Amino acid sequence: MTITGARPSGRLPKTERRTQVLSAALEVFVNAGYHAAGMDDIAERAGVSKPVLYQHFASKLDMYLALLDAGIAEFHASYTAGLRSTSDNKARVQRTVQAYFAFVEDPQGAYRLVFESDLINEPAVRERVDRADLAITQEIAKVITEDTGLSAQQALLLGSGMVGMSQVAARRWLRHARTEISRDEAAELITSLGWRGISGFPLSHPPEDQATSS
Repeated sequence: MTITGARPSGRLPKTERRTQVLSAALEVFVNAGYHAAGMDDIAERAGVSKPVLYQHFASKLDMYLALLDAGIAEFHASYTAGLRSTSDNKARVQRTVQAYFAFVEDPQGAYRLVFESDLINEPAVRERVDRADLAITQEIAKVITEDTGLSAQQALLLGSGMVGMSQVAARRWLRHARTEISRDEAAELITSLGWRGISGFPLSHPPEDQATSS
């Protein structure tokens, strides 16, 4: 998440102060979790008074949701760029998987707000996370439908499988295998698994050279 810079001194423009507060809040939420994080802790980390926090955010939840939205938006931009940057489906699978691994390795830890929130039962959080999962699933399903001719629901089911596999594998790698397997190697392993599965579905249209020769 591209939120940088905590503890600058002196009077700051409103947008810079807001960025400063969010940077501090992200560190506190990632390290302590939502429930254990206090507004006093965030104010101290940001180097401001608690009333300054409330000038920018109505509540701790409001601040958390702003960070969650920023994390989701950054991840969305990453995976959609990968999907749309090529028409090669194997490369699309690879870049989608790589997006998950890159996101979980982000040293700022925004992935924990998206994938491991201790506030997941809060309706506003649950709705955002579910919407993010659906968005990437639909992006993948669109490609599957166009290339295989499977129904929309079939494609969504396959897309959900790809999303779940990538997310769970990336999180496990970060926790348990990072010191033994490089990020690129780990992403390639999951890409290979995903591609071997998805490539088994026949194309709904033959390659151009075959179509012209038949």
